[in-house]
Amino acid sequence: MAVPKRKTSKARRDSRRSSNWKLSLPGIVECPQCHSRKLAHRVCKKCGYYDGKQVVGAENGGKE
Repeated sequence: MAVPKRKTSKARRDSRRSSNWKLSLPGIVECPQCHSRKLAHRVCKKCGYYDGKQVVGAENGGKE
């Protein structure tokens, strides 16, 4: 069995481990109806539109 010749430093060990923990930003886009920011491919919470059609009733009546 192969044995390491030297102890792996904390910096080298941690940099190797950190590459698996990178998080990506969520896809935030502008709603084409009310121009508020929303998550991509989801119904807008402010106006209730998705893909150009109103699919749910707006929580605040469509007012900003």
